[in-house]
Amino acid sequence: MLLDFTVGNFRSFYEKKTLSMEAQSLKEEPQENVSNVLSYNVLKTISVYGANSSGKSNLVEAIKMMTNVVLSSVKLNPEDKLPYKPFLLLKDNLEPTFFEVTFLKDDFCYRYGFSYNETDIVEEWLFCKTTPRSKEQAIFIRNEDGIAFEDKRFPEGIGLESRVNNNRLFLSLCAQLGGEISSKVILWLSNLGPFSGLNNQDYNFISKLFFRENSEVSKRSLEFFRALQLGFDDIITYAEENDRDSFSVANLKRIKIESVHRLYNQHDEVCGHVNFPFDNFESSGTKKLFDMSGLIFDALERGTVLIIDELDAKMHPLISQQIIALFNNPKTNPKNAQLIFTTHDTHLLSSKMLRRDQIWFTEKNDVEQTDLYCLTDIVLPDGSKPRNDANYEKNYIAGRYGAIPYIVND
Repeated sequence: MLLDFTVGNFRSFYEKKTLSMEAQSLKEEPQENVSNVLSYNVLKTISVYGANSSGKSNLVEAIKMMTNVVLSSVKLNPEDKLPYKPFLLLKDNLEPTFFEVTFLKDDFCYRYGFSYNETDIVEEWLFCKTTPRSKEQAIFIRNEDGIAFEDKRFPEGIGLESRVNNNRLFLSLCAQLGGEISSKVILWLSNLGPFSGLNNQDYNFISKLFFRENSEVSKRSLEFFRALQLGFDDIITYAEENDRDSFSVANLKRIKIESVHRLYNQHDEVCGHVNFPFDNFESSGTKKLFDMSGLIFDALERGTVLIIDELDAKMHPLISQQIIALFNNPKTNPKNAQLIFTTHDTHLLSSKMLRRDQIWFTEKNDVEQTDLYCLTDIVLPDGSKPRNDANYEKNYIAGRYGAIPYIVND
């Protein structure tokens, strides 16, 4: 499970900002939104609100960039440039970009991060501990003086210190050569890829694959569709003549799907079924829900982290609520999968659905830098903090929490 993610000097983020999934000591409902894993209390869902261009998508892009740097590191030649995208509105800003992630895997809490510029990995580190109160131990530390680690604690790194290029991550090199700990960390990071709620058609082949294979993911997806009463009873897939046994991405995109609808007689009685081409007949919101269904139920099935930018785009608020409920409910999420999403849907700002520590905001300051803060961080004009019985939606729209657009009238 993800505990926190920190970003600094990336796009609109200049100062380091941390998104935390650790639950705060709040005695409020819904308590089922929190999982206890390895003595850590961890939130299952987090929402991020903010005005357009406030940095919500840049937060998602930061997570995506960190995973991309890690996964692409093994492919870099010594002269290749790193994807360095610093804050550009500060003159002569050449400071390194900073990424760090803390997560639970097996019986350990890992903290891994690195900083880099266009040509070099400036620093890199990996720590671990077992419980919140145990002492953190360094697995390896990399800085301008070199790479340091204890041989017994990280034997997979022995002899590799001098073999890592300036633009490559030590973690990636160790994993490439079969390192146990490094491979475990990279495997976890590889499941952290964010997805866009606007360009959902880019990954609908994932859902097509699950339905083509009639997997457990597709069965749970179909049950969810039926519960939402989207108007069809079933979804069937078929492949073009030469693609029946081929499951390449290119061929998966050519797999056709049809929705099965009830056919009625003049007495409003069901007298059969009729199939329609899914892409031509169903609404844009229904198509988006299908496209995301593979991601959603695969995350629930494997207990991974799902990050969706603009979750609410094209969809009714009640459907967004049901997706969030899938992750918060221990019955539908027994493996403690997590959902992080950005949204403009204020209907989700309800104490019946989200705790105060599950509501986050992005807002730019006077010099166009993004600030990231939780509802519990806010101090109201009277010196108090938002209460759990407050009307979150009304207060947010009224500007009491910030993170809304301010329109200047001439």
